[in-house]
Amino acid sequence: MSHAAWDDWERANAAAVPGHPEPLPPASAPVPEYGSGSLADLLPTLAAGMGVPGLSPAITELAPADRACVFLVDGLGWEQLKAHPDDAPFMNSLLASSRGGTGRPLTAGYPATTATSLASVGTGLPPGAHGLPGYTVRNPETGELMNQLRWNPWTPPALWQPHPTVFRMAEAAGVHAAQVSSPAFATTPLTQVALSGGTFHGRLSGEERVDLAAEQLAAGDRALVYTYYSEVDGAGHRFGIDSDTWRGQLAYVDRLVQRLAEQLPPRSALYVTADHGMIDVPFDEEHRIDVDEDWELKAGVALLGGEGRARHVYAVPGAAGDVLAVWREVLGEQFWIASRDEAIAAGWFGPHVDERVYDRLGDVIAAARDDVLLIASEREPKESLMVGNHGSMTPAEQFVPLLEVRT
Repeated sequence: MSHAAWDDWERANAAAVPGHPEPLPPASAPVPEYGSGSLADLLPTLAAGMGVPGLSPAITELAPADRACVFLVDGLGWEQLKAHPDDAPFMNSLLASSRGGTGRPLTAGYPATTATSLASVGTGLPPGAHGLPGYTVRNPETGELMNQLRWNPWTPPALWQPHPTVFRMAEAAGVHAAQVSSPAFATTPLTQVALSGGTFHGRLSGEERVDLAAEQLAAGDRALVYTYYSEVDGAGHRFGIDSDTWRGQLAYVDRLVQRLAEQLPPRSALYVTADHGMIDVPFDEEHRIDVDEDWELKAGVALLGGEGRARHVYAVPGAAGDVLAVWREVLGEQFWIASRDEAIAAGWFGPHVDERVYDRLGDVIAAARDDVLLIASEREPKESLMVGNHGSMTPAEQFVPLLEVRT
């Protein structure tokens, strides 16, 4: 989804006949820029610039570098960064460098959520190919919902996501590959399927991580290094992106980025990006629609997956058509409501959905356009209380920076 695509949609929406609202067509959703400007295109572009075979430079604006570091800040959306220049002066000074000097963001991919985005980054594949298409999705083999962030219930990682990561491909080509993150992530299934390859270095503090990332960049003539910080996202979920806590985390990350930029070895490029943006959603019945309390929305639903702004709805056998009709009638002015096949045809999950991924997608898929949530107060009590939320295809959620510093 480009800025132009979103602007076109807004103009078309503004031209709609007043007083005659119609459900949002699935094909009108502003689809991420798969293949040219999404998170899935970043590592293949960087590794291709280092001569790793089998990969292509999809983000054509990026110049090759022998050493590349990706610093992924969880929850650091493009719009939120631009809105806080006083809290993040260094990163704001780099806005013109984003996406190879175009001053444009990348798009996260759908849904704009951590497990999906990290898998897109690490595998270089869109969600329909890597197969982590949501926060929670149904495992067709068991019929249970699987939380792909926490990997619960446990599922064999290599069966769930069989594609090699870009780090593994780079390591096989002689590139020094490394990840620097929290020690807690060293052996998690999500790390295995999305970010494995080369060496993993666990460090607790942000300062330790960026210092070691700089060292790892200098450890090879060609190097591909990844580092990560999570607490901007955590502060947004708990307190909102308009909170002092969130702004304090943003200011801290700004100092980390500057610290890393000042330590880059020669022939390096640092890229600062994110897995998604975020919006705050008010706590009232108008903005938080409780599926557990709504008999119409519950009817015919066997499992409710995804998250508040990006739902996978799994119908009881034979009820998919009825569930689609009801959800579209009740929610269709605020959400893009699609059947599985409509969402696939519209390209929500990428240009192709693998056969093994097809039944992980909901029979009905709901993506929020407005500042609303589909909560589930009984099934998801903790998630239903989050202030900041993400997942859908709006600019606040989709647009992420690709800030660049080169030596």
